[in-house]
Amino acid sequence: MTDDPLDDAGWAEAAEDRLLTAALTRAPDLGWNSRLVAAAARDANFSLGEAELLLPHGARDLAALLARRHDDRALAALGRFDPLGMKIRERIRVAVLARCDAAMEDEAALRRWCGFLALPGNMALGLRLVWRSADILWRWAGDTATDENHYSKRSLLAEILLSTLAIRLSSGAGAASTHLDRRIAGVMAFERWKGGVRPGDMATRVAARLGRLRYGGA
Repeated sequence: MTDDPLDDAGWAEAAEDRLLTAALTRAPDLGWNSRLVAAAARDANFSLGEAELLLPHGARDLAALLARRHDDRALAALGRFDPLGMKIRERIRVAVLARCDAAMEDEAALRRWCGFLALPGNMALGLRLVWRSADILWRWAGDTATDENHYSKRSLLAEILLSTLAIRLSSGAGAASTHLDRRIAGVMAFERWKGGVRPGDMATRVAARLGRLRYGGA
């Protein structure tokens, strides 16, 4: 590390990326836990002290880093589309598929990640991560609303994203696309977004989705 805060920030980001990459090769066997953090630190040539500095919340921080990597990967893939030239339904369709494609690049680790986030103590983290993904996709699609529709849109999209990913894991890309088209046809019309979605209901449904994702269920 250096005396320049900007250089330190760059070092931390690069170090986090190295730790996550190392963790992804170990996660299918070890799961998401303190053993994974220790193994990733060894593989990436960090001391445990350095790993603790980078990941103060251990495997929970690694889980958040993976979600962020998948979000960034999806946005990069979406860069070839012009959302303003597409209907809103098509924007959401390509956004969800891009996010699923991004996650599937780490399929084996993803299954253990889902199981980790479905644990009662990690449920709040899982909800924050899927909410962030839904928010990023909506913002890419051009939605910047701050009224009650902001919350209902993101709640519904979080569920659609998770259910589509579950189908992708269990039945492949074709089945996932069919499922996504069916869900969009059912809920994406603008007037349907205006009905409020209670956060507690959303939390219960998303937590259930996360648990089933580990086993490839929808």
